[in-house]
Amino acid sequence: MAATIDHYDQNARSYFEQTRDVDMRPLYEPFLAWIPAGGAILDAGCGSGRDTRAFQERGYRVTAIDAAPELARLAEAHAGIAVHVQRLEELNWRDRFDGIWACASLLHLPAGDLPDAFQRLGRALKPGGVLYASFKYGQGEHQREGRHFTDLDADRLAEITAAAPELAIYQWWYTADRRADRTAQGWLNALLQRKETGA
Repeated sequence: MAATIDHYDQNARSYFEQTRDVDMRPLYEPFLAWIPAGGAILDAGCGSGRDTRAFQERGYRVTAIDAAPELARLAEAHAGIAVHVQRLEELNWRDRFDGIWACASLLHLPAGDLPDAFQRLGRALKPGGVLYASFKYGQGEHQREGRHFTDLDADRLAEITAAAPELAIYQWWYTADRRADRTAQGWLNALLQRKETGA
């Protein structure tokens, strides 16, 4: 994970420019349908701050975190709120958020670390809250350009999230990359809900 964080720090400006203006509205809609007006959202791995800003503009209360300090600095300037430098493996919130947005962030964790991450995210949700997560579609783990990737399909996601009994997969679907030059890349998108009687 340290090498992945270093990569984003060293390439923060180019990554920010590549992702800041990508239109994510079709992915927001199924997630935000679950969030009450003015609800609390955690942008878990906020990257450029694009989604943090979009959620704020829609009236939600947003907490943003990212593991890469330089990217967090750029995101903070773009979104206009503090972005906390924090890794997903360090989350210890409980019953705090109506929704958690983990867009292309969990995929950088080794597969063996994902069950714990899902458990932490599940505990951070209020009962009935929802988690959006996305992974590059596929199977296995690999390194690319100094970054670690864990690719998942729906069956593997179900296996991993079984370790987080407070979460249940509500919906999953496949999409093409939203960036115009990468539409050949497929993505697995998932909405998971914390059970009303969860931990």
